[in-house]
Amino acid sequence: MEIELQRLYRGTPCPSALTLPKCPHSGGHESTWRPPTLVREGCLPPGKFSLAFIYILFFISPLSSENTAMNQKVVLITGCSSGIGLALAVRLAKDEKNRFMVYATMRNLDKSEALAEAAGCTLGSTLKIKQLDVCDENSIKACVDSLPMRRVDILISNAGLGMIGPIECQSIDEMKTVMDTNFFGLMRLLKEILPDMKTRKSGHIVVISNVMRIQGILFNDIYAASKFAIEGFCESLAVQALRFNLKISIFEPGPVITEFERKVYEEGLKTDLTKADEVTADMFNNILKNYNLIFKSLGQTPEDVAEQTLKLITMKKPPFRHQTNTMYAYEDLNGDLPIETFYKMVFEQDKRKLSNRKCFRDLL
Repeated sequence: MEIELQRLYRGTPCPSALTLPKCPHSGGHESTWRPPTLVREGCLPPGKFSLAFIYILFFISPLSSENTAMNQKVVLITGCSSGIGLALAVRLAKDEKNRFMVYATMRNLDKSEALAEAAGCTLGSTLKIKQLDVCDENSIKACVDSLPMRRVDILISNAGLGMIGPIECQSIDEMKTVMDTNFFGLMRLLKEILPDMKTRKSGHIVVISNVMRIQGILFNDIYAASKFAIEGFCESLAVQALRFNLKISIFEPGPVITEFERKVYEEGLKTDLTKADEVTADMFNNILKNYNLIFKSLGQTPEDVAEQTLKLITMKKPPFRHQTNTMYAYEDLNGDLPIETFYKMVFEQDKRKLSNRKCFRDLL
C-alpha cells in the first residue's frame, strides 16, 4: 500500500519513492526511501523535512525490521508440501504479531507450489522454503547449516509416512521405510539440532504424533508401531530435556482431512490381498469401505491443528501431550475400550444387518 506524501503535506506533489510494505508480515518496507532526493527535487519543502524524517525513522525505518527479526523465533518445520505441515507453516508465517521466522522444508522442492501460493506475501519474508529429507543426514545438515547461526528455536517434526493393510501383505522393506521416516527421521533431526539447543539452554521440540500412540488401530499396525516408538522415545528424552531448560510437546491428532490420508487410502486400495486369508481380506475390505465415512464424521482440518499448535508454542509452560480432536480423544486406563469399540464397529454391524434381514423375512 503506497503512502503519498502529499496527503501529509497539504497536497504537495511527490513521487512514489516512499512506500509501506505490501505485506503486513514483511517486517519492513519494500523500497528504499530517499529524503535528500525528495528535497532536492522540490517535492518536499525543506521546512517539512524534519517531520518527514521523524515519520520515516519511527514508522518505516529498516531498523524496525531488524529489531523485529531479532525478536522472532526461528521455526523449522518438516513435511510442508501439503497437509498439516503446509497449514502450520502458513499460519505461523502469517502470525499477526510477527513472532516467527518460518523455514518450511520438504523432501522434493518440485512440490512447493501449493505452499508458495498459500504463503502469499509472507514468502521470502517470514517464510522461506528449503529442501530437507529426514531420511538423509547430509540433507538435514545442509539445511541447518544454511540457517543464520544454525539457530532453531522451535523444531516441528511433522514429516511422515502412513501404511495400512494386513502385515502378511506388506514387505519388510516397506515396513522399514515407514520406521525410517517416522521414527529415525526424528532421530536424525535431533542429532543435528538438539546439541545446539542444549548449548543455548533454550528450545522447543514439537512432534506431530497421532492418537494411535494410545491404541493401535486395525490394519495400521506398522504406522501405529512407529508412533508408539516416537512417544516412548520422547518420554525418555523429556526428563533429560528439563536439565537443559528445553521443552518437548507431542501433538496427537485423530483423523485429519489431508492429502496424506487420501494417499494412504489409495495405497490401501492397491493392496494385494492374495497372501491374506479370506477372513482377513474381508475385514480389510470392510475397513476400506468405511474409511472415508470415518474421516468425514470425525476428521478435523489441518488449519485447526495449526491453530492449536500456535497456541501451544506460545505458552510459557506447554503440555507434554496434547490431543487436538475432542471428538476423537479418550482416556482408557486398562486399554480395553478401543479394542471392544473397534470390534463392534467392524463385526457387530454386520450381525445387526443380518438380524434385520431375518426379521424382515419373518414378517413376510
